[in-house]
Amino acid sequence: MDGMRAERDGTEQGRAGGRDAGGTRAFIGSFTAAGGPGVLAATVAPGSGALTLTGASDAVADPSFLALDGDVLYAVSEADPGAVAVFGVTGPAPRPLGAPVPVDAAGPTHLALVGGFLLTANYTSGSVTSLARTADGRLGPVADQARHHGSGPVADRQRGPHAHQVLPDPTGRWVLAVDLGTDSVTVSVLDPATGALRPHGTTVLRPGTGPRHLAFHPAGTHAYVLNELEPTLTVCRWDAEAGVLTPLGETRVVPEDATGPDYPSEVVVAPDGRHLWAAVRGADTLAVLALETGGDTARLVASVPCGGRWPRDLALAPSGRHLYVANERSGDVTWFTVDAATGLPARAGSVPAPAASCVVFG
Repeated sequence: MDGMRAERDGTEQGRAGGRDAGGTRAFIGSFTAAGGPGVLAATVAPGSGALTLTGASDAVADPSFLALDGDVLYAVSEADPGAVAVFGVTGPAPRPLGAPVPVDAAGPTHLALVGGFLLTANYTSGSVTSLARTADGRLGPVADQARHHGSGPVADRQRGPHAHQVLPDPTGRWVLAVDLGTDSVTVSVLDPATGALRPHGTTVLRPGTGPRHLAFHPAGTHAYVLNELEPTLTVCRWDAEAGVLTPLGETRVVPEDATGPDYPSEVVVAPDGRHLWAAVRGADTLAVLALETGGDTARLVASVPCGGRWPRDLALAPSGRHLYVANERSGDVTWFTVDAATGLPARAGSVPAPAASCVVFG
């Protein structure tokens, strides 16, 4: 990893104010098929949030999304057939803990830890898979698979279901799966004993928007669905008691005069619930939106260059002071210092990460 060091341009502006990142480690996924090194590990500098890469593992193909639980890291292998790899992360480089475990589906793009299970959203197959976790963090065979059904009006992208994200709601009672192919979000209940996914309800969004990812308001009262096929954000009310997601309206995440084509990728909400950020590929920007009227509305206030090309993922340090962007096509992870009052991010530094796909902290 010689030469893979943090740039020092502008990092001094983030040094005041104590510790950042809520920990000392970051992990970066990358597409090995596009020349990426696999799963990278990095240290996080207190205060500045600067990353220093320490090692990498190419033990699994195309680890496009990661999830961390203590000293165990999980990575989807976005391949056909798809799989999940498990790594130990107590050393400078991720260490594979056995062979990747099949998910009985193709193209997993996202994963989440829910109780004693790991869930994957399988884009190509249009399904969600659950796998049991053992006490040491390893994975058992597939416990259940929930298949989505339907299509959408965009012929080349919505011929069938394409589950793009799966995550629990803030209460942990519900599991939500965002499906780009069917313009919908499915709410399910995960059986804590068996890992079975029981469907509870489906919210249908505007046809052709292609929902990709969602993020919850810290109060747990709203969810914000970022659409990929149109550069918009759908604001929804979330009823955690009933498990019901209700769309309230849409907001563009690019200026009205934007020429496109633009493909939003990831959405993050500030810990205080005042702002939201969205990464937009094509425009290669970070959209800054103000959340207003108690979270019922979102207003675009700025578009800031993302520091590279094709921002596939966006992650906020646990402190909320730094925002990190995985720029897939320019091959780097760039971080920004966030102004808490305005939500505006200012570029603070970057590290090289070829074909970067995501960033997680722990």
